[in-house]
Amino acid sequence: MFRHQLDERAGEAVEGMRALLRESLGKSLSAMSDEDRLAAAWTVVCGRVLSERGVVAGYAEGVVEVEVVDMVWLQQMKGMKQQLIRELAFTAKVPVREIRFFVMGTSRGLDSRRGGGTRSEGN
Repeated sequence: MFRHQLDERAGEAVEGMRALLRESLGKSLSAMSDEDRLAAAWTVVCGRVLSERGVVAGYAEGVVEVEVVDMVWLQQMKGMKQQLIRELAFTAKVPVREIRFFVMGTSRGLDSRRGGGTRSEGN
């Protein structure tokens, strides 16, 4: 029982530190453009494994576009979409209402509204 209490306290301490770091990052990014702030926050929000498989590729009017290495990772990130929206908005201090994922090498949604072609996405 004592061990369980220690593990629980350690977990709470780690979460508290993580929240503090996210808050500090948001403040330190204030001089950057919204898209750059989101790109910097991406690694913190996602962690190393996810952030190595997707990158922030665009931002406009509350919509973040994320370029993903393949459909498998696109589906993984899609399953975390609501959590990613909350965490990116909190950490980057940028309004995020939507994330659109697309596979690398395909047309992007923000570009397609400007006359681009098709894309592979899982939104």
